[in-house]
Amino acid sequence: MHKSLLLTAACLLALLSTVGASLPYPILPPLFASGTANGLNAFLGLPPKLLFGIALAINPLGLLIGATLLGPLSDRYGRRPLLLGTAYGAAAGHALTAVALVMESYPLFVLARFATGLLEGNGSICRALIAEKFTGAERARGLSLVNGAFHLGWLVGPMLAGLTLGFGIVVPFAAAIAALVLAGVLAAIALPREPASSETTSVWQVARHRHALNLLRHAEPRTLFFIQLAGFCGVTAFYEFYPLWLVEEGQYDAARIALINMAMCGIMTAASVVAGHYAGGDSLRRAGWFAWGIALAVACVAVGNLWMGLVAITLFGIPNAFFNATVQPWAAERFAEHGQGAVMGLMSTTFCLATILMALVGSVLVLIDTRLVLAVGAAASLWAGWRLHGWRRELAPALKGIH
Repeated sequence: MHKSLLLTAACLLALLSTVGASLPYPILPPLFASGTANGLNAFLGLPPKLLFGIALAINPLGLLIGATLLGPLSDRYGRRPLLLGTAYGAAAGHALTAVALVMESYPLFVLARFATGLLEGNGSICRALIAEKFTGAERARGLSLVNGAFHLGWLVGPMLAGLTLGFGIVVPFAAAIAALVLAGVLAAIALPREPASSETTSVWQVARHRHALNLLRHAEPRTLFFIQLAGFCGVTAFYEFYPLWLVEEGQYDAARIALINMAMCGIMTAASVVAGHYAGGDSLRRAGWFAWGIALAVACVAVGNLWMGLVAITLFGIPNAFFNATVQPWAAERFAEHGQGAVMGLMSTTFCLATILMALVGSVLVLIDTRLVLAVGAAASLWAGWRLHGWRRELAPALKGIH
């Protein structure tokens, strides 16, 4: 097994999972908000904005379920077949999405986006693969590169759509399909064939009894889950509501928001690459400081003026990247006996749950003030940092010699 080739395949698949999620963002608004009736925005006579909201939410729902199930399934059936199956399956999902848009079939579009999200939940398998095949500093650097690829996908997806949409609505999805097929071929070459398992458990049994949330039965993974959920609430409150803050505070239009997002994603991707070189040491203590860094950035947006907020938005990715680069290798080492697929699946699931939770909470708080949503997110990340420092003291005797 050539490790650099394996890492390249994992990063490419990670990149394409978020590219697939973000690809339709520039495509859908004109279809639903143009004022011209079509098969998508007039389905069952429902309000176009409601149909648009469902169209946006259905893919993350698939990602949530996929993140919960695919990692543990790869523990049972192997990383290689699950990664290849999900890569080619996601390519088929993009093809079905393009067909639905051409046909203007809203039910087919929703089904295709859900199925694609479900299969693109394979990010937990990518992380599990790196956690399993690499050790020590190599593992930390590998996970950081995969995280950087995930972040970069949120930039590449909308850019790909913007650059290719002029050639036809099918073209962006065709480009994503070609990239996924290429990534699948690369993964097939890079990943060794695994010996067949002697287990006789069915897919249903694995999905029912070994999904990532089963780790919550154990005390330490459960503690980490609640800490990360709080920390990720700060992250997702920021992701979901800083564009609205920019509109309200600075009257930013879509083009200027896109530029700020590009700067943030670029810095976050670079920080993810660098962060892997500084992993290790007193991991929980460092993670606590990085959680506080996230809280500070979000708080500066919540209470600051426009220019302070712009600086905080641009630099937000630095503590976020270092937080993930610190916690993931630590969890991979400490909870390895539960299966790396389940461990990384729980982390991906936690982020998805935080996204849903802050979307629901934020939809209420934003009626009062958008800054209130950001303040709540900052408080959640602040608590996560405080709890990490406290947990470190509780685990101190057992953590001696563990880095």
